[in-house]
Parts: sequence; structure tokens; C-alpha cells
Amino acid sequence: MAKNRAQRIVRSPNYKQGSFQNISLTPVMAENANYYKVLKEAIRRPGSVRPSKKLPSIKTDLRSIHSEKPVIVWFGHSSYFIHVAGTNILVDPVLSGHASPFKFMVKAFDGTDIYETEDFPPIDIMLITHNHYDHLDKKIMQKMMPATKAFYTSLGVGEDLEKCGIDPEAIHELDWWETVTASDDTKITATPARHFSGRGLKRGGSLWSSFVLQIKGYKIYIGGDSGYDEHFKKIGEKFGPFDIAMLECGQYNPAWPYIHMMPEQTVQAAVDLHTRLLLPVHWGKFALANHPWNEPIERALKAAGEKHINITTPKIGEPVVIGEEYPKSEWWKV
Repeated sequence: MAKNRAQRIVRSPNYKQGSFQNISLTPVMAENANYYKVLKEAIRRPGSVRPSKKLPSIKTDLRSIHSEKPVIVWFGHSSYFIHVAGTNILVDPVLSGHASPFKFMVKAFDGTDIYETEDFPPIDIMLITHNHYDHLDKKIMQKMMPATKAFYTSLGVGEDLEKCGIDPEAIHELDWWETVTASDDTKITATPARHFSGRGLKRGGSLWSSFVLQIKGYKIYIGGDSGYDEHFKKIGEKFGPFDIAMLECGQYNPAWPYIHMMPEQTVQAAVDLHTRLLLPVHWGKFALANHPWNEPIERALKAAGEKHINITTPKIGEPVVIGEEYPKSEWWKV
């Protein structure tokens, strides 16, 4: 599998000059930013980047969920569970209490890390968007491996999964615009994102993707991490309208405007995708930037109101059922 992966990587139209590339020129830092200043600000982050008290959450019995309509349960940041008519899908589960190589770094907010691997039913599809620590939790992969049928991920990330002990035959790696049939009524397409990859000093050794999930007549957009760009319009034109789109709205900084979206851009991306419902993610669990922890959702709500985008704001663990009433409580103010 390693030889085949290496051959696929070098043949990829997205792999150039020894690493994967974004469609548009994408500097990691803004032209007027510098690493010294960003590091200094990271060390001196204000207290508002974390909530001052334990956050409210709901412990849903995931094993008892059965619905013909898609049910989405968000676990904070970019981890969520999707159930549709007996099919269980888990996206980027980071459940070890931290989003870093060390336990004492990037710790989860109090009250957010309430789900254990034992809480999940058998998983039909494990979907990993890219290999950053806040999206690929190797400890959780090892724990959930025996109860997971298949793993779907971006091209190159299979190497990380194999290091977790996962059978290479269970891993499906996709390049952008590639589609795989997971079952008779389920298709998964890897679509572009504007970001980067890497778990150490080397970047770009594997791809980063968003994904289009077509399942039992529904269309679900899984955004992963991405800065704003024209790819959202192209995906919307090709696959839209979507029943729901999970899009990042937090952990932004003017110093890195190309690799993460501002909340207003999140809402514009929802417009571009022609989605009927926006679920903002990538906030509410880890502090990776300097903005107040609840600023992303406040800004996203304001922008969604201005652009008439239907938005849902569930508590961690609170189900969102497509076609039914959507959670809209401002729980972060409690």
C-alpha cells in the first residue's frame, strides 16, 4: 500500500515541487505578519480565549439513535457523529481531552469532553479530513479501530492511519474530486479546501480536503478546515443544494487569513454552497487563536441574519435532525 500511495501522490495534479498545493497561492501567514509576533501573542493570550466556567452539554445516547432523516451530533470543534437510516458516520473525532502531541497543551474546555469511545455504536464510515492534531486523534483511532468498518480520508493520510495499526485494506484515500461508493446508497467525494497539512516540521506531505457525503437521497457538506476561496462556489455548482453544511467559523487570526475563515466568510461560503442549513464548527472546545472563545458564533449569527442563512447552534451533544426544528439557543451566554 505504501508504494501505491507514493505513486498516487506524485501523480496527483495537486502535488507539485515536493508537496501538496492549494488551488490559489496560499501563504500560511499574511504579508504583514511575522512568526515572532504571532508566537509572542500566543504566549500572552488573554483569558477570554477560554470560558470562565464549565460549559453546558447534553449526553445523547448515540447507540439508541435511529432515524430515516440525517441526525448530526456535534462534540465541539470539528468532531461530529452522523446517523442516517442505520448508517453511522464519525468525522474527525478528537476526544482525548487535548488537541496536541502533549496532554498539557491545547486542553479541551471544561464540560466539553463528555463522550468516551465506549459511547459510540459501531462505525460504518470513519472520515478524517486531514492530519492536524485537532482533527486526527491517533489515540482515539486505535481505540475505535475494532468497531470501525472503513476509514475514508485525504490522499496521503493513510500513512498516519496505518501507524495506528489500522488495516490498509480498510483505508480509502481520495484526491480532490475523486468519488468512492461506500455502499449502494452512499457516495463520498473529496473536494478542495484551502489549508495545509503536517504534524511536525514538514508540511504538505498529505492532502487536506472537504467532503461531499451523498447518502440515501441527502447531501451533506463536511468542510474540514479551509480559508475562503472560489472552491466553495464550484462545489455548490457541482453538488448543491446541500441539506446541511458543517463549516469552520473559529480559530481565526488576521495573521493567517488564507488558511482559516472569518465568521463572515463562513456565512458567505454557506451561500456559495447553496446549503439549506449551516452548522458552524471549529469553535467551542479548543483555544487555538486569540479571539474570545464565543466571538465566532456571535459574528456568524449576525452575518447569517444579514444574508438570510438558516443557522443552527446546538449545545455539544445536542442532536440536529434534518427537516425538523433546529436548536437555536444561545447556550454560550448561560
